[in-house]
Amino acid sequence: MSDTQLKKVLSPLMLWGLGVGYVISGMYFGWNLGLAEGGTYGLAIATVFIIIMYLTFTFSYTEMACAIPKAGGAFEYADRGLGKKMGFIAGIAQNIEFVFAPPAIAAAIGAYLNLLYPSVNFMVFAIGAYLIFTAINILGVKLAASFELVITILAVIELLIFAGVTLPEFEFSNLQKNALPNGFSGIFAAIPFAIWFFLAIEGIANVAEETINPQRNVLIGFGSAILTLIALCILTFVSAVGVAGWEAVVYPEGSSEPSDSPLPLAISYVIDSSHILYKLLIGVGLLGLIASFHGIILAGGRATFEFGRVGYAPRVLGKVHRRFKTPAYALVINMLVGIVALFTGKTAEIITIACFGALVLYIISMLSFFALRKKEPELERPFKAPMYPLFPTVALIIACIAFCAMTYYNPITALVFCGLVGISYLYFILFLQKNQQNSKS
Repeated sequence: MSDTQLKKVLSPLMLWGLGVGYVISGMYFGWNLGLAEGGTYGLAIATVFIIIMYLTFTFSYTEMACAIPKAGGAFEYADRGLGKKMGFIAGIAQNIEFVFAPPAIAAAIGAYLNLLYPSVNFMVFAIGAYLIFTAINILGVKLAASFELVITILAVIELLIFAGVTLPEFEFSNLQKNALPNGFSGIFAAIPFAIWFFLAIEGIANVAEETINPQRNVLIGFGSAILTLIALCILTFVSAVGVAGWEAVVYPEGSSEPSDSPLPLAISYVIDSSHILYKLLIGVGLLGLIASFHGIILAGGRATFEFGRVGYAPRVLGKVHRRFKTPAYALVINMLVGIVALFTGKTAEIITIACFGALVLYIISMLSFFALRKKEPELERPFKAPMYPLFPTVALIIACIAFCAMTYYNPITALVFCGLVGISYLYFILFLQKNQQNSKS
């Protein structure tokens, strides 16, 4: 096997585990901050539109993932459909998403463990998590995916237990308390937190090259994962807010600072903190964070690996480990960049940068979808997006509106994101493109 070739070992069940695992931490923390921006109705309306975006995007994206099963995902589709320049921008946006989401989750893991062991600095736990889960990913994709499947199943079961405990106390009137505190503008301000419910689901495409019979199994993995996540999103949102209103899952008692732990806050209104179910929620809740952290590291390694394999990053990043056949060099460089981001201490901004990366990825991917349909009508497409051209058009429009809204409400973070993309693109134009032309001649 070549030193740039990945091994095919992933089954549909493992793809489901990866797809749900990439995202599931969004059910455990972060989404509730959107309630502070838009209230129950504001976040709910934003989430409905984001669900429509992800449904239409996922089934359009799956068409390309099944037809072009490569580790680069969106980068591959844009490179082929829109040309090398747009391909590069799609690849950079994808790398920003997958490199900047893990440090935000690592910070949450560190803060969580610091509550249990206050004598140990949270950064020790956060960096330790990076080292452990990067190592697991280097040791083999089958090991990594099997581990992901187990912790994802446990995290899903925990969300179902949470709903089972809180739903008997649900009151519809709690959803109506101060339901739109900032008016209609709160809907747009809540968009990044609605995206956080589903961020990184597209990472399934990045392991298509390592999937057994990708033309069939990627569809099963993508479809089952997005439907599972939509059900969990609605269930978690309604059961958490329905206990005592949205403010109860944003602000701890006696505090005006938003919390990153909405589920423990909600369940504390139902059972005492000494109850075994409360402790179970806290304990298994950590697995939700680990599932997403570990899964996005896996997908991010593939995205960076593909960039190196085609020469858009140092070639060493595009090589697989001789023994384990995993993108070890790409995984290590992503870890180092993530640890640097961790030291900034700007968790909310890091999350927003990851969301900007995701939206640019979605926009370029849907443009690539239309370009590939036009340029390569003969391309074998084992799965075709339903209701064409409605699905990709809806996904594209909502993603564009979401990007504009996020830019309006986060202008400084938008500038940082555009700066990262701009500097990378300049480097591509001045050095990489010229080098590639020279190597061809």
